[in-house]
Amino acid sequence: MSMLRIANASGFYGDRFAAVREMLTGGEIDVLTGDYLAELTMLILGRDRLKDASRGYARTFLRQLEGSLGIAKDRGVRIVTNAGGLNPAGLADAVRELAQRLGITVSVAHVEGDDLLARAEELGLGQPLTANAYLGAWGIAECLRAGADVVVTGRVTDASLVVGPAAAHHGWHRDDYDALAGAVAAGHVIECGAQATGGNYAFFTEHDIGVPGFPIAEVHADGSSVITKHEGTGGVVTVGTVTAQLLYEIAGARYPGPDVTARFDTAELRQQATDRVLIQGVRGEPPPKTLKIGLNRLGGFRNEVTFVLTGLDIEAKAALVREQLRSALRGNEPAEVRWTLGRTDHADADTEEAASALLHCAVRDTDPKVAGRAFSGAAIELALASYPGFHVTAPPAEASPYGVFTDSTLDARQVPHVAVLADGTRVDIPPPDETRELREPADPPLPEPLPKGPVRRVPLGTIAGARSGDKGGSANVGVWVRTERQWRWLVHTLTVERLRRLLPETEDLPVRRYLLPNLFAVNFVVDGLLGEGVAAQARFDPQAKALGEWLRSRVVEIPEELL
Repeated sequence: MSMLRIANASGFYGDRFAAVREMLTGGEIDVLTGDYLAELTMLILGRDRLKDASRGYARTFLRQLEGSLGIAKDRGVRIVTNAGGLNPAGLADAVRELAQRLGITVSVAHVEGDDLLARAEELGLGQPLTANAYLGAWGIAECLRAGADVVVTGRVTDASLVVGPAAAHHGWHRDDYDALAGAVAAGHVIECGAQATGGNYAFFTEHDIGVPGFPIAEVHADGSSVITKHEGTGGVVTVGTVTAQLLYEIAGARYPGPDVTARFDTAELRQQATDRVLIQGVRGEPPPKTLKIGLNRLGGFRNEVTFVLTGLDIEAKAALVREQLRSALRGNEPAEVRWTLGRTDHADADTEEAASALLHCAVRDTDPKVAGRAFSGAAIELALASYPGFHVTAPPAEASPYGVFTDSTLDARQVPHVAVLADGTRVDIPPPDETRELREPADPPLPEPLPKGPVRRVPLGTIAGARSGDKGGSANVGVWVRTERQWRWLVHTLTVERLRRLLPETEDLPVRRYLLPNLFAVNFVVDGLLGEGVAAQARFDPQAKALGEWLRSRVVEIPEELL
């Protein structure tokens, strides 16, 4: 069968609002997907649902459809989205109501079964705020095969939004592992929207990025794909931008999912033409017998105050206010108090802001009063009694609740997966017949190191790109280079020990390194760097989005021949 053009119009809840219309009107596509869910989003939707049981889905999606549903219908574009969040049936009904109000006839189906909250205790998951299994693609495929124009899901894997339409279109079976794995790779590349087309790209100065267009995956019957974008839109699609996104938020060579384990170490990338990158050769294996379960809990309450320290004696000013606040809180100190000093100040600065450093004090406690005005008020009471030039960046505030994300696994047979067709028919999607225990493959043999020669001390990012992100409390940072000789240098130089020295925040944490020679890349997973996850705001960069850029800025000795 002919290839299927699957476009993406959202990488997160809050992405570019106009992208849905842009993708529908900018060129030919067959399917439009939208990824609205992330670990933090599920917490936000969970709190929404506490206020109103009819909520729990991404309402932005409905507003985007207001001016776009008719265009999609006229052009024969089918829409697949996980915007259903914690209430896919509710969003499906809302889409039907919208279509009726607009006078558009559309068939709307949804996928459910991922929400395990009502059974959480029975399943040994405790009493979380949200508990969702990461379902696969076959419920989506069932809805599309039954003629749905719009398919709404709850928590499915991000790549399933691409795998489902591709499987339905090409008639794949559940054991077509290589084809499924290829679609997983394509889905993983386009799921985060403009990150595949030049957004957040390490070598952005080499291209005129502008406002990047959103990506399209042209998926073929064998699972190979071409990543591209609408002609005339901003950004670029290169082997580099696709490599960066393949490395985003992964671990090792085996990328497990509910339908297939994709071997990312087999992926081959080739620049076919301007803004066209071929992904081929991705091998697939049976999936593990378990599904990932994402759990969000309310962890307590947090608050923070940022003191501005200007001019001379920055360290002494910081020490003074720390001791004063510690004394003021004695007897009512929050359970956790964390200080960080950002030395953003410059000597002999020509603006006051450039002469200033920022001292952050963040606190957490189970009692909102202890973490609230009792803390922030005590900080402000020091205003006329502390270091010279005392001021803060915001007035005293109450504490705000924070969430804790954890993940677990369940046997897939314990999790329902149901396609609810447009006419209300419920189709149970069975778990996979064939599964395989997930084991990391042995590291591939290392290439020969480069011969010794003259070196120069320059930032690692002079030749290496990086992309980093979060998975619960862990962070990953993928690093790649662009030539075989650079790869020979990188793989022998950027070891776990060297990473720890370059990023001292990782020094006492478990770090694993994985090799991906086809991509000239190494990927590091740092456990515990993000504490209890993004919602807990455990560090300055709570989602590790800039961890890779910090690494690229560190100075190393690079052979002159590579420069």
